[in-house]
Parts: sequence; structure tokens; C-alpha cells
Amino acid sequence: MQIVGYETGASDDGPALTLTDGDGLTRQPLDPGERLEYTLGDRRCAGTLSKGTHIGCSNPAAPYCDDHSYTWVCARCTGTCLKDEMDCFEAHAVYLAAFAPARFKVGVTRAWRLDTRLREQGADRAAHLHTVSNGRIAREIESGIAREIGDRVRVPTKIRGLADTVDLVAWEALLEGYDPIETFAFEYDLPLTEHPVRETIASGTVVGTKGRILVLERGGTTYAVDMRDLVGYEVREGPSDRALQSSLGAFA
Repeated sequence: MQIVGYETGASDDGPALTLTDGDGLTRQPLDPGERLEYTLGDRRCAGTLSKGTHIGCSNPAAPYCDDHSYTWVCARCTGTCLKDEMDCFEAHAVYLAAFAPARFKVGVTRAWRLDTRLREQGADRAAHLHTVSNGRIAREIESGIAREIGDRVRVPTKIRGLADTVDLVAWEALLEGYDPIETFAFEYDLPLTEHPVRETIASGTVVGTKGRILVLERGGTTYAVDMRDLVGYEVREGPSDRALQSSLGAFA
């Protein structure tokens, strides 16, 4: 089998890994308490998923080879359209997102996807700043704000803040410079008392998910896994016996 995709749980279907055995797709739920027992093998291109079918690829580049990589050109837009013809003629939202303890970013999404997009990223707090008529205007506003705040928070940074809470003093001070349309506070029900160890594994008991971060408990230690780092791995059923770093709490 091969892990060929994942779902963050931002939709009603809940978080999951998508696996294929070459004949069809299997959805592995990632609900709290779910037991995963997969050993990671070799890693290669995950191919493509389209309308419930998978097209495999044997290229060794992972998670995707050049033929199956996709760069969303709109993510690089700063107000001057990079496409041959502009096509983002629908309402877009400009937002601020906060990640514990005190990392902030500005972002843009189609207005109807705002709540979903924030959950996909694992935001702890957010503020909807503007709704505008198209993506070009939204990207122009985003570009201006990004010069002061930034427009990216990387997954390792999010993992380091998993057991923390948002610095509300810093967050509210940031919002003083804006007049938000609405604000959001998200809960992910991760009962963490210490920072998880970052690992790439698919074996353990699911504690929960936050955006694309999967938290597993194994041998008294909690581990944080970037689900994108699992994509492309061939797996076999059965718990991994690979030695892992343990937290100090595992020996208490």
C-alpha cells in the first residue's frame, strides 16, 4: 500500500489518510482514539488523485515528481495577475491568523471558504479584515499587510506551539490596528501537557489533528507528524519497531 493523500478534517468528513493498494482507495480515519499500525517503507511520487481515482507514478521524487507537482500561481500574486487571463471574479476575504503562542500571518481565500481555510491551516485565532469583489484586490491588500506581519507560518513553527495558548495581549495589540468584520477562536481538542516530539511515523494512537498536523501517542510519548511528510510512503500493516526519541514524560 501507499499513502497518497490526507484530509485535514476541516470538512464534515473528518481527518483521514488516503491509501491505495493499486486496485482502489482506502480511507483511514484519524479520529481521536483510532489506532494506526503502519510501518513506513520506501517513498516515491504519490501520483495524482482525481474524482475518487488514483493514477500511480514510479518516479522516486517525493511526495511528487516534476510531472505531478502543482504550483498554484495565485499564491504568488501580489495584485498583478500572473495568469494569461484573470479568472478570480468572486468575493475574497482577507484575514489575519494567529498560531500559538505568538506567530501571526495575513492571508487570502475565497470568502465562502474562510472558516474552512483557517481550520486547514490549524489557526488558533483569526480575524476577518476585508471582503472584496475579486482575488486581485485581495492579493494587493494582502501584499501590503504582509510587509509588516508576514504571510506564512511554517509547520515546524506550528508544531513547536502545539501545547501552548495564544498570547492574547499580543494578538489584541495587533488587532488594534484594524477594524475586523468578525473574529474567530478555534478549538482542536488536543489534551497536551507537553510539547510533542516531531517525527514521521504512522503507528500509534491518534490524539487528534490540527490542520495537517497529526498527533499520535506511542509508548508514553506524544508525537507530532506533518501529514504531508507521510505522502508517498509505501506502508505495510503492523506497528513500526523503529527506535524513536521519547519525551521525559515517558519515563515518569
